[in-house]
Amino acid sequence: MPQSPLYETDFHAWAKEQAALLRAGKLSAADIENIAEEIDSMGRSEKRELISRLSILLAHLLKWRFQPALRGNSRRLSIREQRLRIERHLEDNPSLKAMLGAAMSESCELAVIVAQRETGLGEEVFPSTCPWPFEKAIAGDFWPDAAQP
Repeated sequence: MPQSPLYETDFHAWAKEQAALLRAGKLSAADIENIAEEIDSMGRSEKRELISRLSILLAHLLKWRFQPALRGNSRRLSIREQRLRIERHLEDNPSLKAMLGAAMSESCELAVIVAQRETGLGEEVFPSTCPWPFEKAIAGDFWPDAAQP
């Protein structure tokens, strides 16, 4: 299991080299330790993408809920876009569904910060925990209003 010097100096070339070695069945020549690390990193990246998309969606839903006068086509379309992107991301990575509870909690914390910054509303206006379960937030017919969280 040799480590390739390309890993540190030219990642793209290293990746191409390792892929060729794996396809050729030359496992003894492959940089197994770094390949494993990169695969782990890819998994973490997919989780970060989910949290990022959820944060954007939740921030827009919070702004929709707490700034009704600014509900417009742009915000509505941003919400629809994030819903579609999240659905497709989960279709491509179904194992992430097991992490949705934790991802929603982490995403909502970030979303509240974004909503505060972008609306200028105080911290006390926004909920301290996520007001919606994943299924509700992602539902295409859900649009929070002042009467319901």
